[in-house]
Amino acid sequence: MPRRHMLRDRASGGHARVTYVELFFDLVFVFAVTQLSHGLMAHPTLLGVVETGLLLMAVWWAWIFTAWVTNWLDPERTPVRVMLLVVMVVGMVMTMSIPKAFGDRGLIFALAFVAIQLGRSLFTAWAMRDHPFQSRNFTRISAWFVASGVLWIAGGLAEGGARLALWGGALALEYISPALGFWTPGLGRARAEEWDVEGGHLAERCALFTIIALGESILVMGATTATLAWTPVVIAAFLAAFAGSLAMWWIYFSFTAEAASEAISHAKDPGRVAREAYTYIHLLPIAGVIVTAVADEWTIHHPLGHTDLKTALALIGGPFLFLLGGMLFKRAVFRAWAPAQLAGLAALAALTPLSLAVGPLVLSIATTVVLLGVSVREGLVRRARART
Repeated sequence: MPRRHMLRDRASGGHARVTYVELFFDLVFVFAVTQLSHGLMAHPTLLGVVETGLLLMAVWWAWIFTAWVTNWLDPERTPVRVMLLVVMVVGMVMTMSIPKAFGDRGLIFALAFVAIQLGRSLFTAWAMRDHPFQSRNFTRISAWFVASGVLWIAGGLAEGGARLALWGGALALEYISPALGFWTPGLGRARAEEWDVEGGHLAERCALFTIIALGESILVMGATTATLAWTPVVIAAFLAAFAGSLAMWWIYFSFTAEAASEAISHAKDPGRVAREAYTYIHLLPIAGVIVTAVADEWTIHHPLGHTDLKTALALIGGPFLFLLGGMLFKRAVFRAWAPAQLAGLAALAALTPLSLAVGPLVLSIATTVVLLGVSVREGLVRRARART
């Protein structure tokens, strides 16, 4: 019998609870989301969007792989807890480097990111050494992180466009690896159906990251409004932003989170579903919430007058990414399309030609109405299914 002294106890069945150390670990990523949104506000150019998107993908990748690891390893065990705390420390270094990641702290960011990814994977391979499949799988993962790590460090040493290209290549290598089963010479590849995932735990972890992103949007709109004179238009802009965040919370947590957790827990191949829905697709609604927070800050500051291109793109793009991610997420988990999200995407697309002809407050209200409409429609569908 393999020793399971660092594995979660699944013998009793049920949902593995999220531990306090996991919640503590997430605090680093509260800071990371703040750094990313502020970076996008400071550099609202095409290059700034690309750089922020790349950094968001890296931050998400560091977090989601840790969430997978704690799906198997028990954070209440001392070695696992110590590993998480070490990752937190290195994660703080990585996060503090974000504002100058494409400047003079590029190498620090790269070294911290590689240390998190490779160090955590090597630890997991060791911790699961008596669980042959998973240990071998994390050996494969470590090999991929060694390869991508070369590109990350080379990018940290390079400058300008070369850094962007090398880091883009590193991320491409890492993001394609799960889809390829982490194929490694001599070790073969892992099959998704062999992943012994506890779907309820992973669903709850990703729901908590969504709370982190929504919390950042609340902080942004609150901090921005607090510094301004509370005129009627400023209050109106704040209320529109708050209602938009409320609608996104309602859509995700009232109609998606628990149902997805239940569906993955009873799926025949939970590893495949979790990989598609959470590892990949779940990044889209997170990105949508972050972009929306940036749009809210700009709108509250300048609710009237001309809507410039960056504000229009953020006001429409944020909700669009959120609804697109929600639609694809439901497709991956439930194998069905979401008509409400599809209608919301169409409504947002219809607003695009009008976006530069109205003021930021009007456009913000319009996009919020779309989100509220989706939440109402989702509620009606849920009630209809409950009656049947």
